[in-house]
Amino acid sequence: MRKLSDTELLNLNKMLQMETNQVTKTKAMITAINDEDLRRISETFIAANEVRIKGIQQFINENNIISNLEVH
Repeated sequence: MRKLSDTELLNLNKMLQMETNQVTKTKAMITAINDEDLRRISETFIAANEVRIKGIQQFINENNIISNLEVH
């Protein structure tokens, strides 16, 4: 795989951060949801985001992205 540009690394970081924040916020709010349908949708949303997070982490690990990062 080619070396990722600084912009691509930043985008990957922000995407992972965004997905993680969404899961955290939804998990915090789920206890306040009384409607069962909305609760199920929220739980599905959490599960889907966790799969995306694992996919991003797998991409990072498989492509040695962290080991390729240089400290500036």
